[in-house]
Amino acid sequence: RTANTFFFNDMPLTTHDSRLTTHDSRLTTHNSQLTTMFLHHVFFWLKPGADRAQLIAGLQALTTVTSIKAWHIGVPADTNRPVIDSSYSVSWLLQFDSAADEAFYQDHPDHHRFVAECSHLWERVVVYDTVPV
Repeated sequence: RTANTFFFNDMPLTTHDSRLTTHDSRLTTHNSQLTTMFLHHVFFWLKPGADRAQLIAGLQALTTVTSIKAWHIGVPADTNRPVIDSSYSVSWLLQFDSAADEAFYQDHPDHHRFVAECSHLWERVVVYDTVPV
């Protein structure tokens, strides 16, 4: 079978029979199950007139925190169903190996700097933390 190569956060991804793996092992899924211990998903609602690019740049600067296994910065998809809330401005999805790794991120100086430098941009933040069932 032929492989298809895609990119996730500038990492090459290869798919084979519904499997997605990165070449540097930062993200692996098999049978659509994410094999992680802790997901941290943050949704930001920007203040009117706030600079979305500045928020995104601030989030990109956080990607060097070593406890982050994988990350994704997104904006609402162009989907329209009654169950979809696309009222947010930017989302920030992080994958960690453990709750301890997420706690390391929360207390990291880069995270504190991000909050200090970017919190003036948002009017609301909602966080969803999940662990496997």
